[in-house]
Amino acid sequence: MAESVPVRCPACLRENGYTAPSFPCACGSPVTPPLDRSAAPRPLTRRTWSEAWVAVRCGACGRVGEWPHPEVGCGSCGTVCRVPVHPVDDAGHGGPGHPADPRAAHAAPPSAPAPRPAFRPVTIRTARDAVSTAALYLRWLGFTDVRQPDGPVAPAAAVDLRAPGLVAQVDPTTAPTGLRAVECVWLNGLTASSSCAYFSLAGYTQDARERADDLGIPLFVMDLTGMPQPINDPADELAGTGARG
Repeated sequence: MAESVPVRCPACLRENGYTAPSFPCACGSPVTPPLDRSAAPRPLTRRTWSEAWVAVRCGACGRVGEWPHPEVGCGSCGTVCRVPVHPVDDAGHGGPGHPADPRAAHAAPPSAPAPRPAFRPVTIRTARDAVSTAALYLRWLGFTDVRQPDGPVAPAAAVDLRAPGLVAQVDPTTAPTGLRAVECVWLNGLTASSSCAYFSLAGYTQDARERADDLGIPLFVMDLTGMPQPINDPADELAGTGARG
């Protein structure tokens, strides 16, 4: 199993536990990015697709592939930071990281009243992928008939997801989600007599996070591995109990 390591938030200095995700190499072996614990994490203030990938060598066959750069959202202040990885030349055939069961980092939360199958993330490469990932995660939580818009998704605009009893919004942009967006999804939920949730690729501004806590809105941050991470108490509760909790 991949080791859980402490990652200190560069904004508030809180330590967050983080387990690097594993991905299947073309040879079938799991590949885990070798984290560089001697280097400091960097806050992610602007996301660009070209800088979001890192070269990692498979420890079994030696093949070098491009994988999403590890990221973690701070559970205290909501800052998203990029976790340093050893370069391929330093990592060698496996580096300091250890291959892991690809399901290990995504086990069902221990607070879940009944075990759920492990969530299977899908790598995010486009805005459409971000929306599809959020929809998959909501289905995994137990929401049925999750509806998402057809056609292309504009990378500069948020997208609505609807399910019976739920209104969710996905922000695939490269800027942190702001206060107005959080309040809008809450109002949409009130209008539909439904609960609400928010998914963001670039995290949230501090006032948006505070307002979400006041209103009880679950906030999730998605990294490019496709694994949504709850970053406030309402999101922790939703992730633990699921839609039928």
